[in-house]
Amino acid sequence: MRSRLAARSARLVLAAAAVTALAATTTACNNDDTADAGSSATPSAVASAGSGGSDSSSSDSPSTSGSSTGGSNSHDSTDKSDSGDDSKSGSGDGGKSGYGQSCGTNDLDFTVTSESQAGGYYLVTAKAKSGITCYLDVNTPSVSFGSGADGVASPVGQGGEDPIKLTGSAVAYTGISPKTTKSNAGKQFENVIIAISDNDPNPAELKLPDTANVDKPIVTNWSTNRAETVPVIV
Repeated sequence: MRSRLAARSARLVLAAAAVTALAATTTACNNDDTADAGSSATPSAVASAGSGGSDSSSSDSPSTSGSSTGGSNSHDSTDKSDSGDDSKSGSGDGGKSGYGQSCGTNDLDFTVTSESQAGGYYLVTAKAKSGITCYLDVNTPSVSFGSGADGVASPVGQGGEDPIKLTGSAVAYTGISPKTTKSNAGKQFENVIIAISDNDPNPAELKLPDTANVDKPIVTNWSTNRAETVPVIV
């Protein structure tokens, strides 16, 4: 009986020794694996750090490029601002650009009144627009009722000053007689067309104060004296 117990104890001791040896071997292997893993992780971490440095450098580069572009835009903005100043400077001369120039129809404001003298006529008053100074170089205006040749007013040579300076409150007058015949013939018009000269590109169409019966119309020269612009056939 004692012999069996001794043998059993011996087997247990051997088994325990074997487990201990196996555990030691396993621990040694695990330590080697951990060391290997740590060894392999180190190059990876280094590579990652290197990659991070490259990314940081790349991100800096676009930032620098954007700053350069911004500088270019700032320069463009300055140029535009300068251009705007030039424009303002030019517009500042706008009202004065007509000084000393011949009057065009679009430089003038016109008014028409109906007068009773000489059987009735229309008195046209011309005045320079605000900020304009110009000269009536052409003695007689171009006047017509409608677009037909029979509506064109013939000059009668009355009055006349050459040239007439128009600026501020200064005015010039011309008289238009729509009908010079004694017959009942004629065409009805509510407007009259006036221009400074025959080739003026901007004639003015003026509303008459009443309907005109037109037949062989006539027109006087420009004058600063309205008494000289009562149209009569001489």
